[in-house]
Amino acid sequence: MESESVAVGDSVAGLPASRYARLVERCRRSVVANVWRGGVQMELLRRSMAFATLGLVALVPLLVVVAAIDPSSQQGFGQWVADGMGLPRDTAAPVLRLFSTHHQEARQISVLGFALLAAFGLAFVTDVKLGYERIWDLPSQSWRQAWRRAVWLAVMVGYLAFEVESGVLLSHGALQSAGRIVIFASAALLFFWWGQHFLLGGTVPWGWLLPGAIATVAGLSGLRFFSTLVFTPMIVSSAHDYGMVGVVLVVLSWLIGVGFVIFGGALAGRYYCERLAERRAVREPVACGPFESANDGQQDGSSEEP
Repeated sequence: MESESVAVGDSVAGLPASRYARLVERCRRSVVANVWRGGVQMELLRRSMAFATLGLVALVPLLVVVAAIDPSSQQGFGQWVADGMGLPRDTAAPVLRLFSTHHQEARQISVLGFALLAAFGLAFVTDVKLGYERIWDLPSQSWRQAWRRAVWLAVMVGYLAFEVESGVLLSHGALQSAGRIVIFASAALLFFWWGQHFLLGGTVPWGWLLPGAIATVAGLSGLRFFSTLVFTPMIVSSAHDYGMVGVVLVVLSWLIGVGFVIFGGALAGRYYCERLAERRAVREPVACGPFESANDGQQDGSSEEP
């Protein structure tokens, strides 16, 4: 009996103890496990909810005015949201009514009012920057780098407008749809790749930011597919049962998903690069990863001043 208990103890689910231990260690050090632990540590869900709340309160008013001023935008910001969520035209009416704004009224906004809306938008960008800094364990930048947030906000507005207009122009036919997918993926990859590097002041090398940008684009594509399947019927039922309040709740849920993908994609990119650097260090013990090199340069005073 004792020998049988030892034999059972040496194997788990038919695997030898040594192989099981290696499997557990490999799973523990995997990118998925690291992203899970990192997400718990940085409170990824709470940060995504803050992203959605700030986006709805601070950023959306600015985007509503910009979309209404844009002469090429037919339905205003509602068209931007419906396009981002992948809503069909026959079910996007509640979203279009929620964010409807007349072009003439938007053009009458004063310079001071537009500046206040831009200031609220900068508060949203600050939250995104703090999230990226938390992901890469970087200190907060000096106030002299505040201009980066303004530039990032302007580029983001241009990126969103470009994505929507490309959908309007390339919305018919299989060839146009395939072209739009390529344009969407390329523009999103460039924006999230450049956006992290720019907001972080160049403290993280380009090569370490590319996997995170790829993961973000893949996640946004998956979220768009999920939105088409899940949020489309929810928009209709919520508008029927609860009116505009129900539509706001659905849009807020979608924004939480966007924040989760943006921060989660960057987090996955970091741990993927760290895992890759560990494997390279095993093969080449003298070499170190590009991120460690950048940190060494920052300590020596050779990197860009924050």
